Amino acid sequence: MTRPHETRPHDTELRRLLDRTEISDVQLRYATGTDSRDWRLFRTCFTDDVEIDFSEGFGQPVMRMTADEWVAGTAPRMESFKATQHMITNHVITFDGDDHATCAAYVRASHHLPNSLGDSDQTVYGYYTNRFTRTPSGWRIAKVKLTALWMTGNFGVFRSALAEGGAPPADSA
Repeated sequence: MTRPHETRPHDTELRRLLDRTEISDVQLRYATGTDSRDWRLFRTCFTDDVEIDFSEGFGQPVMRMTADEWVAGTAPRMESFKATQHMITNHVITFDGDDHATCAAYVRASHHLPNSLGDSDQTVYGYYTNRFTRTPSGWRIAKVKLTALWMTGNFGVFRSALAEGGAPPADSA
């Protein structure tokens, strides 16, 4: 007689798999919220206070603000583009205890805006290293860090979008 084979994962292993799935889902909501201009969805990605680090590649200082301020500053700039497409892939998630994690993921962010400065497209290639915290509402991004490795296309697309959407507030990216 054969003994029953235990095929159920241990509770901690199952929890980690669920955590990984939820963290990846937050990354995807970040991209979907941005590109669909669904700012309520975008807001669900963040803890109430957030750190934004676009210093590598864009030279902006690291900023700390409320998530509502971050969304309010991001929305008009992204809406200035005719279209955007953010692809966030290859999620590598590491955990620091039960309630903190880091997700490193490739990003390809394309921005489209017809303008008088040349080509209508500009694309950023790099990766996010986002810090996550488990909250009562689930995993949320506490820190966004974008490392831009290279860019192609017309950087004037960003200048045109900023001119249409207004200059970024001093406290947002």
